[in-house]
Amino acid sequence: METEIGQSIEKAAHFLSQGEVVGIPTETVYGLAASAFNIDAVTKIFEVKGRPTFNPLIVHVADLADLPRLAQNISPLIFRLAATFWPGPLTFVLDKKDVVPDLVTGGGDTIAVRMPDHPMALELISLAGPLAAPSANPFGYISPVCAEHVKNQLQGKIPYILDGGDCKVGVESTVVMADDDGIIVLRYGGITIEALREVVPDIKIQINQSSDLKSPGQLKSHYSPRTKLLLGDVNELSKHHADKKLGILTFIPSASALPGNVCVSLTAKGNMSEAAKCLFTSLRILDNAEVDLIICERVPDHGLGLAINDRLERAAADYH
Repeated sequence: METEIGQSIEKAAHFLSQGEVVGIPTETVYGLAASAFNIDAVTKIFEVKGRPTFNPLIVHVADLADLPRLAQNISPLIFRLAATFWPGPLTFVLDKKDVVPDLVTGGGDTIAVRMPDHPMALELISLAGPLAAPSANPFGYISPVCAEHVKNQLQGKIPYILDGGDCKVGVESTVVMADDDGIIVLRYGGITIEALREVVPDIKIQINQSSDLKSPGQLKSHYSPRTKLLLGDVNELSKHHADKKLGILTFIPSASALPGNVCVSLTAKGNMSEAAKCLFTSLRILDNAEVDLIICERVPDHGLGLAINDRLERAAADYH
């Protein structure tokens, strides 16, 4: 199968109607989409990614009216947040309705739903209906933020990638669920804790790293390059591994880089939005640079920095 990249929403919708999976753009990362109600098509998502079936998928919608179709017992807090942040990088975990296949929810009784902030994605969903769509990459690897990333990773495995340009956010959505008092954050992402608190002051943080998964992105190890990655003080790590060719990822440009190594900074002037947008591309550059080891430093731990550090910690989890 030859994988085609194009900008035909109609062609993407046709493939989806035939039970195929396609790559789609969103503002966060590119997704690997299938009709949420077609079990055979959803099965292909897991097969193409090599994703374990206990890991739930996010269902993408184009209209707030789709929420009651997919979920029940929806808290008023959810509608308040949706009115503020949808379309956008915020996912809600809700009690699912029986119409949603268990495969989509990892066998659980909750469903993760969001409305992407990308005009091509919204038009496609309006044509094709709600789409189950995790990130369009092999399971556990660096998420793709452009159509070429998807093609490089999934060439020959899917028929079509809808090219919507580079993702403007660059990290996955924030995931929340409501309880009796407020909301629980299950995954850091493109909507900051500070922004959420302006709408719902009572927020609990429950960044799960166990097998009891209510949303994607909660596994301890995830978003990883193939090259070993260590997270810590890059100056100390570079001294300790001075005998290796290093790929060095810093928050802002660093003068401490040793000659012969490959150095990438996430932002020139400490802009956290730029850092988030560049994160996965930067990891991909270092993973393709034929280095022996990638070393990274944490970014300031506030705003989008929480999401960036979360991804870096999971990327390094297998090596600590």
